[in-house]
Amino acid sequence: MTNLLEKLEGINVVPVVTLDHVEDAVPLAKALQEGGINAIELTLRTKAALDGIKAIAEADLGILLGVGTVINTDQVKVCAEIGVDFIVTPGTTPRLISAIAEVGISAIPGISTTGEAVAMIEAGYDFVKFFPAEASGGINALKAIGGPLTQLKFMPTGGISQNLVRSYLDVPSVVTVGGSWVANKSNLADKNWGAITENAEIAQSL
Repeated sequence: MTNLLEKLEGINVVPVVTLDHVEDAVPLAKALQEGGINAIELTLRTKAALDGIKAIAEADLGILLGVGTVINTDQVKVCAEIGVDFIVTPGTTPRLISAIAEVGISAIPGISTTGEAVAMIEAGYDFVKFFPAEASGGINALKAIGGPLTQLKFMPTGGISQNLVRSYLDVPSVVTVGGSWVANKSNLADKNWGAITENAEIAQSL
Protein backbone atom coordinates (compact mmCIF):
# COMPACT_ATOMS: atom_id res chain seq x y z
CA MET A 1 0.00 0.00 0.00
CA THR A 2 2.95 2.30 0.61
CA ASN A 3 3.60 2.89 -3.08
CA LEU A 4 -0.02 3.93 -3.69
CA LEU A 5 0.05 6.13 -0.61
CA GLU A 6 3.16 7.89 -1.89
CA LYS A 7 1.59 8.45 -5.30
CA LEU A 8 -1.44 10.12 -3.72
CA GLU A 9 0.56 12.40 -1.46
CA GLY A 10 0.36 15.95 -2.76
CA ILE A 11 -3.07 15.36 -4.30
CA ASN A 12 -5.42 17.27 -1.99
CA VAL A 13 -8.63 15.84 -3.41
CA VAL A 14 -9.18 12.63 -5.35
CA PRO A 15 -12.24 13.33 -7.52
CA VAL A 16 -14.94 10.71 -6.96
CA VAL A 17 -16.94 10.55 -10.16
CA THR A 18 -20.11 8.78 -11.24
CA LEU A 19 -19.98 8.65 -15.02
CA ASP A 20 -23.14 8.49 -17.13
CA HIS A 21 -21.57 8.65 -20.59
CA VAL A 22 -18.55 6.67 -21.79
CA GLU A 23 -17.47 9.41 -24.19
CA ASP A 24 -16.95 11.76 -21.24
CA ALA A 25 -14.31 9.59 -19.57
CA VAL A 26 -11.17 10.71 -21.40
CA PRO A 27 -12.06 14.44 -21.62
CA LEU A 28 -12.80 14.32 -17.89
CA ALA A 29 -9.44 12.77 -17.07
CA LYS A 30 -7.64 15.32 -19.22
CA ALA A 31 -9.53 18.20 -17.59
CA LEU A 32 -8.46 17.00 -14.14
CA GLN A 33 -4.85 16.68 -15.23
CA GLU A 34 -4.89 20.19 -16.68
CA GLY A 35 -6.02 21.42 -13.27
CA GLY A 36 -3.17 19.66 -11.50
CA ILE A 37 -4.96 16.54 -10.24
CA ASN A 38 -3.42 13.35 -11.60
CA ALA A 39 -5.83 10.87 -10.01
CA ILE A 40 -9.44 9.85 -10.34
CA GLU A 41 -11.85 7.43 -8.68
CA LEU A 42 -14.60 6.31 -11.04
CA THR A 43 -17.43 4.60 -9.20
CA LEU A 44 -19.13 1.41 -10.35
CA ARG A 45 -22.60 2.91 -10.02
CA THR A 46 -23.68 3.27 -13.64
CA LYS A 47 -23.85 1.17 -16.80
CA ALA A 48 -21.22 3.41 -18.38
CA ALA A 49 -18.72 2.95 -15.58
CA LEU A 50 -16.71 -0.05 -16.76
CA ASP A 51 -16.43 1.12 -20.36
CA GLY A 52 -15.41 4.57 -19.13
CA ILE A 53 -12.72 3.03 -16.95
CA LYS A 54 -11.47 0.97 -19.89
CA ALA A 55 -11.38 4.09 -22.09
CA ILE A 56 -9.15 5.94 -19.64
CA ALA A 57 -6.90 2.91 -19.21
CA GLU A 58 -6.54 2.51 -22.99
CA ALA A 59 -5.86 6.23 -23.48
CA ASP A 60 -2.71 5.78 -21.38
CA LEU A 61 -2.80 9.33 -20.01
CA GLY A 62 -0.62 8.59 -17.02
CA ILE A 63 -3.42 9.47 -14.62
CA LEU A 64 -3.68 7.37 -11.46
CA LEU A 65 -6.81 5.38 -12.26
CA GLY A 66 -8.93 4.21 -9.35
CA VAL A 67 -12.26 2.41 -9.25
CA GLY A 68 -14.70 2.97 -6.41
CA THR A 69 -17.79 1.24 -5.04
CA VAL A 70 -16.12 -2.14 -5.45
CA ILE A 71 -18.30 -4.49 -3.42
CA ASN A 72 -17.85 -8.02 -4.80
CA THR A 73 -15.19 -10.44 -6.00
CA ASP A 74 -16.22 -10.26 -9.67
CA GLN A 75 -15.66 -6.51 -9.70
CA VAL A 76 -12.23 -7.01 -8.13
CA LYS A 77 -11.27 -9.45 -10.89
CA VAL A 78 -12.54 -7.18 -13.68
CA CYS A 79 -10.59 -4.21 -12.31
CA ALA A 80 -7.45 -6.32 -12.17
CA GLU A 81 -7.98 -7.47 -15.76
CA ILE A 82 -8.41 -3.88 -16.97
CA GLY A 83 -5.21 -2.93 -15.16
CA VAL A 84 -6.46 -0.06 -13.01
CA ASP A 85 -4.05 1.40 -10.48
CA PHE A 86 -6.20 0.87 -7.42
CA ILE A 87 -9.66 0.03 -6.17
CA VAL A 88 -11.68 1.54 -3.33
CA THR A 89 -14.33 -0.23 -1.29
CA PRO A 90 -17.11 1.52 0.68
CA GLY A 91 -16.89 -1.23 3.29
CA THR A 92 -14.71 -4.31 3.48
CA THR A 93 -15.47 -7.97 4.09
CA PRO A 94 -13.10 -10.95 4.53
CA ARG A 95 -14.21 -12.24 1.12
CA LEU A 96 -13.31 -8.94 -0.54
CA ILE A 97 -9.92 -8.83 1.17
CA SER A 98 -9.24 -12.38 0.00
CA ALA A 99 -10.16 -11.52 -3.60
CA ILE A 100 -7.98 -8.42 -3.54
CA ALA A 101 -5.03 -10.42 -2.23
CA GLU A 102 -5.59 -13.12 -4.84
CA VAL A 103 -5.29 -10.75 -7.80
CA GLY A 104 -2.64 -8.54 -6.18
CA ILE A 105 -4.34 -5.21 -6.89
CA SER A 106 -3.71 -2.12 -4.78
CA ALA A 107 -6.72 -1.16 -2.68
CA ILE A 108 -7.98 1.42 -0.24
CA PRO A 109 -10.43 -0.56 1.89
CA GLY A 110 -13.36 1.29 3.41
CA ILE A 111 -13.87 1.48 7.17
CA SER A 112 -16.15 3.48 9.46
CA THR A 113 -15.38 2.04 12.91
CA THR A 114 -12.37 1.27 15.07
CA GLY A 115 -13.04 -2.46 14.84
CA GLU A 116 -13.04 -2.33 11.05
CA ALA A 117 -9.82 -0.30 11.12
CA VAL A 118 -8.10 -2.90 13.32
CA ALA A 119 -9.31 -5.64 10.97
CA MET A 120 -7.63 -3.87 8.06
CA ILE A 121 -4.39 -3.58 10.03
CA GLU A 122 -4.59 -7.32 10.64
CA ALA A 123 -5.06 -7.80 6.90
CA GLY A 124 -1.85 -5.88 6.23
CA TYR A 125 -3.20 -2.45 5.28
CA ASP A 126 -1.74 0.85 6.39
CA PHE A 127 -3.97 3.10 4.23
CA VAL A 128 -7.78 3.03 4.42
CA LYS A 129 -10.83 5.00 3.36
CA PHE A 130 -12.93 6.54 6.15
CA PHE A 131 -16.47 6.42 4.78
CA PRO A 132 -18.99 7.98 4.94
CA ALA A 133 -16.83 10.59 6.61
CA GLU A 134 -19.27 13.35 7.56
CA ALA A 135 -22.16 11.01 8.34
CA SER A 136 -19.84 8.92 10.53
CA GLY A 137 -18.84 11.81 12.76
CA GLY A 138 -16.48 13.82 10.60
CA ILE A 139 -13.08 14.99 11.72
CA ASN A 140 -13.66 14.25 15.41
CA ALA A 141 -14.57 10.64 14.65
CA LEU A 142 -11.59 10.28 12.33
CA LYS A 143 -9.25 11.56 15.02
CA ALA A 144 -10.81 9.25 17.60
CA ILE A 145 -10.40 6.19 15.37
CA GLY A 146 -6.92 7.10 14.24
CA GLY A 147 -5.66 8.22 17.64
CA PRO A 148 -4.65 4.81 18.96
CA LEU A 149 -3.90 3.43 15.49
CA THR A 150 -0.90 5.53 14.57
CA GLN A 151 0.17 3.12 11.82
CA LEU A 152 -2.89 3.98 9.74
CA LYS A 153 -3.25 6.67 7.10
CA PHE A 154 -6.67 7.77 5.82
CA MET A 155 -8.55 8.99 2.77
CA PRO A 156 -11.79 10.39 4.24
CA THR A 157 -14.62 10.43 1.72
CA GLY A 158 -18.33 11.20 1.85
CA GLY A 159 -20.01 14.56 2.32
CA ILE A 160 -16.74 16.51 2.35
CA SER A 161 -17.45 19.83 0.67
CA GLN A 162 -14.86 22.26 -0.63
CA ASN A 163 -14.88 24.32 2.57
CA LEU A 164 -14.09 21.25 4.70
CA VAL A 165 -11.15 19.92 2.72
CA ARG A 166 -8.42 21.90 4.46
CA SER A 167 -9.68 20.92 7.92
CA TYR A 168 -9.38 17.25 6.99
CA LEU A 169 -5.98 17.69 5.35
CA ASP A 170 -4.72 19.31 8.55
CA VAL A 171 -5.23 16.00 10.38
CA PRO A 172 -1.74 14.40 10.30
CA SER A 173 -3.04 10.93 9.41
CA VAL A 174 -4.94 12.16 6.34
CA VAL A 175 -3.12 11.73 3.03
CA THR A 176 -5.83 12.94 0.66
CA VAL A 177 -9.58 13.53 0.63
CA GLY A 178 -12.17 12.01 -1.67
CA GLY A 179 -14.62 14.53 -3.10
CA SER A 180 -17.36 14.59 -5.72
CA TRP A 181 -17.51 18.37 -6.02
CA VAL A 182 -14.44 18.64 -8.28
CA ALA A 183 -16.29 16.96 -11.15
CA ASN A 184 -19.88 17.47 -10.10
CA LYS A 185 -22.96 16.18 -11.90
CA SER A 186 -23.87 19.57 -13.32
CA ASN A 187 -20.51 20.15 -14.97
CA LEU A 188 -20.42 16.60 -16.27
CA ALA A 189 -23.90 16.94 -17.75
CA ASP A 190 -22.87 20.16 -19.47
CA LYS A 191 -19.49 18.72 -20.51
CA ASN A 192 -18.01 21.81 -18.91
CA TRP A 193 -14.41 20.62 -18.86
CA GLY A 194 -13.14 24.13 -18.19
CA ALA A 195 -15.11 24.33 -14.94
CA ILE A 196 -13.78 20.93 -13.88
CA THR A 197 -10.23 22.07 -14.59
CA GLU A 198 -10.88 25.19 -12.53
CA ASN A 199 -12.28 23.11 -9.65
CA ALA A 200 -9.19 20.91 -9.79
CA GLU A 201 -6.97 23.97 -9.54
CA ILE A 202 -9.02 25.19 -6.55
CA ALA A 203 -8.70 21.79 -4.88
CA GLN A 204 -4.94 21.79 -5.27
CA SER A 205 -4.71 25.30 -3.80
CA LEU A 206 -6.65 24.49 -0.62
